Amino acid sequence: MNRVRRPFWLPASNYYVLAVAISTAFFFLVWGILHDGGEELPWITAGISASILLCGAVILREIVLRRARNRYLRQQRMLENMMYRGGVERHGRDPRNSSKLTLEGNAAILNEIQLKSEAARVLNRVSAGHQEVFELCSEYILRNDDELKTVGAGSPRLAPLLKGRSAAAEYHKYHLLKWAEMESRNLTNEARSLSNPAEKVEAAQNALSVIESALDSYPAEPALLQSQELLRDLIVSIKLAPLVEKAERAVFEGDYAGGKSLYRDALFYLGRDNIESESRRQAADRINGQIERIRTLENDK
Repeated sequence: MNRVRRPFWLPASNYYVLAVAISTAFFFLVWGILHDGGEELPWITAGISASILLCGAVILREIVLRRARNRYLRQQRMLENMMYRGGVERHGRDPRNSSKLTLEGNAAILNEIQLKSEAARVLNRVSAGHQEVFELCSEYILRNDDELKTVGAGSPRLAPLLKGRSAAAEYHKYHLLKWAEMESRNLTNEARSLSNPAEKVEAAQNALSVIESALDSYPAEPALLQSQELLRDLIVSIKLAPLVEKAERAVFEGDYAGGKSLYRDALFYLGRDNIESESRRQAADRINGQIERIRTLENDK
């Protein structure tokens, strides 16, 4: 079976350094042309053009090239799995065990992780860079764990493998938490900016899914637990808002019984998942206060 052609791909650090260099050269080229043509404020047009070019380079790598690379990797994994199953059927053993992680291979992977980590820190606002690093760390840790199961106590590979696993674990945690923070913040801001309640809930739930996926790896991380609580409260508040609005309208129109019923529905929804927080207690106090106000209005009629 022929292998799929490997798509063009550069490490993030190399790619973005090249993109910035090309954009800078393009800026001066456009600026020079416009300046010679007598254009007023040529640097503005040149700056906008260079910025568009740089944004296009980011989109090209993070969407177009990444999709092609992921598709290539999926096809490679499928091919390797087919070869693995064939090897097991023919020889009765796992052919992948014949290729151990050498000292040189181990050092090369760790060097790649370090370079991608540095690039992700430089481009700190691009969450995909952090995602690439922690995914690479996950793959390395899995392979490292497999190697440690078979390496002997006196093997010269033991110390580098243990040191490499420790370093990869640190990179993994930093970049996973950074990715979760950026992705959840963007989705939360999106939820708050939308006007449609269903879309607001969907964006907030997507943010919560990001946090919960990070909690699978670090279930006791305080920042993740705090974000989880805040997002759960946000989702509840978004879902409660229409009920409270309907209750207020009913009271304004003199339908006190309908208003109380809607407020009680809001209280039930607020506590049905048995999660307590200060913001939920405050919301419950406000709703109970409105119910008491309705009772006062009923008595005064």
